[in-house]
Amino acid sequence: MTPDSQQLPTGTRVAIIMDGNGRWAQRRGVPITEGHREGGEALHRTTVAALDLGVSELTVYGFSTENFCRDPEEVAGIMSLFMELVEREAPIMVERDARMCFMGRRELLGDEIRERMRWAEELTAGGSSMTLCIAFGYGGRAEVVDAVRAAALEPGGVDAIDEEAIRRHLYRPELGDPDVIVRTAGEQRTSNFLIWQGAYSELVFSDTLWPDFGEGDLREVLREYAGRERRFGGRAETPPAVTS
Repeated sequence: MTPDSQQLPTGTRVAIIMDGNGRWAQRRGVPITEGHREGGEALHRTTVAALDLGVSELTVYGFSTENFCRDPEEVAGIMSLFMELVEREAPIMVERDARMCFMGRRELLGDEIRERMRWAEELTAGGSSMTLCIAFGYGGRAEVVDAVRAAALEPGGVDAIDEEAIRRHLYRPELGDPDVIVRTAGEQRTSNFLIWQGAYSELVFSDTLWPDFGEGDLREVLREYAGRERRFGGRAETPPAVTS
């Protein structure tokens, strides 16, 4: 670990909306699939950087429930690249004592993709240095709906539903709430990502297109987060009065 990284906060839970693959490809005059492929390389770089910088959880928005309405050829390309990425990255996670998991509505995905997810989760289950969670076939509203429906089946029914009951039925209840949510490519919205977990997350917006994102960008995110004052609905302490 470099001296600079030692000054950055460790144990941070980071979530990233990986935006800009299409614009990256358009600016270079290449097929959009190439933008998604380079986005996979950016995820690899950022995951390695997160491990080196002491991030405890890295959750990334890989494919939303709304993304299924895109051109079928683009969707098929994303699915193929996703399976390649999982197969390539899972052994690396094992080498780094890290865990890989996924969240979303898996029933929307094909059998081969679900099997690849299951394989990666089982292979990396013992990892303890960091968790990489890929939201794939994911929507924040869908997650809340699914959680409420499951909570309503518990003893006590609807009358017993509270925040803790809903949290128990989120897709990944074992993960903590993200400390900071990052969106790349200059857009400033969260696009149905972690709407329950991100209620008090700090937001950082980066102009960098996702395929160009890497360690330097992640360092800047952690530096900015370190300078934020988190209040969780409270107030900052009143500064002492100045006396002459």
